[in-house]
Amino acid sequence: MKNKILKIALFAGGIFSLAGCTKLDENLNSALTLNQAQSLTSASQLLRSTYNSMQDAWTSQDRFLALAEHPSDEMVGPTRSTDWDDNGVWRVLHLHSWTPDHSYVTRTFENLLIMQFNASNVLNFNPTASEAAQARFLRALSMWAVLDGWNQVPYRPTGSSLSDAPITLTGGQALDTIISELNAIIPTLDNGPTNRANKNAARVLLMKCYLNKAVYTGDRKTITFNNADMQQVVTLADQVTGYSLASNYFDNFAPNNSSASENIYTYGGGVTENQGRSGNNIRSRWFMSMHYKQRPGGWNGFTTLSDFYDKFEAADKRRGAAYPVATYTNPGARTNVGFLLGQQYDLLNDTALTDRGDRPLIFSRDIALQETNPATLEMTGIRVVKWAPDLLSGDNPTTEFAFFRYADVLLMKAEA
Repeated sequence: MKNKILKIALFAGGIFSLAGCTKLDENLNSALTLNQAQSLTSASQLLRSTYNSMQDAWTSQDRFLALAEHPSDEMVGPTRSTDWDDNGVWRVLHLHSWTPDHSYVTRTFENLLIMQFNASNVLNFNPTASEAAQARFLRALSMWAVLDGWNQVPYRPTGSSLSDAPITLTGGQALDTIISELNAIIPTLDNGPTNRANKNAARVLLMKCYLNKAVYTGDRKTITFNNADMQQVVTLADQVTGYSLASNYFDNFAPNNSSASENIYTYGGGVTENQGRSGNNIRSRWFMSMHYKQRPGGWNGFTTLSDFYDKFEAADKRRGAAYPVATYTNPGARTNVGFLLGQQYDLLNDTALTDRGDRPLIFSRDIALQETNPATLEMTGIRVVKWAPDLLSGDNPTTEFAFFRYADVLLMKAEA
């Protein structure tokens, strides 16, 4: 069984590039043996592919982020005349009226399962102990996300045939599998770097599992938290050392955030050993909100609600700041991170911006799911820019996507 587990699906990871022409002897429904597949690729190449598969599920604006934020009061995707209509996919998320065939629900689910498959595939190719531990962490991370979102996880144990349907783990079954995997690999994982699976990243994911164990294993209606689970969270938090809260909150999300003191686990910007897709789509974090005329560009899409904005006290530095970025001077010290409200300016020369109809670009508090007034069409809604844009980076910023931060650890410990 094991030496015929890899059919054509092996190529889904996008790891092969073919040059020239070669005569292929193909037979209908033929399969590669494991030995044949091992001659074509390696565990290290497949691990790189697994890291790269994180981009689609996690960093795009229309995947995990959309499902987590649009149904909340933190984010809304208004339709502006015909812009951002997209057959109503954003409106139904905010209105909690989506159906099982919603395209972004389906694609997020698929992307997370592709990541799980890619991680499991690494284990079939004689990985080193470190490579195997990293792959198992990435598989546990994808499984946890599916459990958190759907309460059931399609799963194939290592070595299973791709011709067999996966088993479905629900609730406690899935959680026990994830916890067991993480506990098993912590001794083997390295201490760093942050943009690779590491010991503390596994501990943080374990904290999330134990903190929400009563939710994952129950009926999600009557929830009783267990003191032993909460103690596990506290114990794990005390094992996460070597980090400190950033003196400036926005340092965690800046173009040079690879050295941020809070970041425990990140998805790397630029090209690193195991992460070869430059840019990691982090640009979507500001493009999705900023206006077309703002630098370095935007899609004039998502906003937040004024009620959420008002929860931040006026003195809260997260509400808005002029954050220093090396590629521009921001001569007017205009707010470029946090919440963007009011008149907007060009950050290179401090000239007031206008919308595409040459009206002053003044972001307002009000927002409707469907905007129709041409005079305010492009300006309604408070914009959120958490990640400071590097104006000269184009589509390939070096900013790393922060999965786990030390602030998360302290908050979970306090909650437990």
